[in-house]
Amino acid sequence: MQELVAKIEQALLMAAGMAWQTGWTLVLGFAISALLQSVVSTDAMKRALGRDGPKEVALASLAGMASSSCSYASAAIMRTLFKKGAALIPSLAFLFASTNLVLELGIVLYLLMGWPFMVGEWVGGVVLIIVMAVLVRLTYPARIAEGARRHEEEAGGHQHMSMTVAGETLGARLRNPQTRIRVAQNFTMEWSMLWKDLAIGFLVGGFLSAFVPDAVWKSLFLTDASPWLKVPANALLGPLIAVATFVCSIGNVPLAAVLWAGGASFGGVLAFLYADLIVLPLLDTYRRYFGWRMAAYIAAVFYATMVVAALVMDLAFTGLGLVPDHGIDMRAQITRFGLNYTFWLNLVFGALGAYLWWVSRRHPMGHHDQGGHARHGEGAHRHAHQEG
Repeated sequence: MQELVAKIEQALLMAAGMAWQTGWTLVLGFAISALLQSVVSTDAMKRALGRDGPKEVALASLAGMASSSCSYASAAIMRTLFKKGAALIPSLAFLFASTNLVLELGIVLYLLMGWPFMVGEWVGGVVLIIVMAVLVRLTYPARIAEGARRHEEEAGGHQHMSMTVAGETLGARLRNPQTRIRVAQNFTMEWSMLWKDLAIGFLVGGFLSAFVPDAVWKSLFLTDASPWLKVPANALLGPLIAVATFVCSIGNVPLAAVLWAGGASFGGVLAFLYADLIVLPLLDTYRRYFGWRMAAYIAAVFYATMVVAALVMDLAFTGLGLVPDHGIDMRAQITRFGLNYTFWLNLVFGALGAYLWWVSRRHPMGHHDQGGHARHGEGAHRHAHQEG
């Protein structure tokens, strides 16, 4: 019994350490995302994505980088883009970019796992988009896609509203007095959608770190096998573990750190990180938005894309000698607390987060501003956000 209590304490300490090390980065990333969501016109973005050429894919990717890092919210926005006329490839590129190329994810990876994983995630995000575009061009299901555009969605789910302020130009929107309020509302909405995923991710990572011996991970990921077998097997296995754990978005980074410490290959860990878009609740969300056939197509294309991208990144980083040493275990560093830069950054950005929350509480969504205009954003777009 005493040993069990000690294990639980170790798991909770690890979870708390991961939350502490990444707290300020999350506030920074969500604040930037909230600002961009408040001043970048969604309608203009939709009009620009009607074709599937390189320009449209690049624009969709940039829009994804500036959007929500919550995979559910990103799926909701992608659904709106696609059903409003955006081509399939730019729509899916937006989805990959919004969950792989966002600022806060890279910084969290840097803090918990080191710069190679940060670079692997960001460069891999570009590779994901390229591989996906090629696969969709080769397999484009015209009938399924058109049926998905017309699919009658099931009712229910969380409502995710677009919150863009009024203004003819970007400068005018930045100067709009309502921008501060919209940023606070978007920031609070982002946290409301993500905190459960983050908490689950930290707890799952902490408990697996404490209760699952490294030997189990070493056996599962074939650490003693030849690289010719280990690398592809790990790339195939990584997304399946992500699907089974149900952890999505930034919440899967702590478990990725545990998998790496346990002996998974570089490509296997990246494949796991890429796979937050095919966890079971999200697959059910695709089904609700587009129907079973389109959901199955997205799942198949995404899985193949993630495996190929992970293999490409593993081979590239291995060839360049950039794969970090497995002997470096970040777990001891994660649970180290002190009056260091992390403390002061958490203090500063914690104060920023508290201020934005306070502003949002004073100006809740759905109320009217001083001019009598409803704060429902441009066109009052509502994106159904399925919690799964």
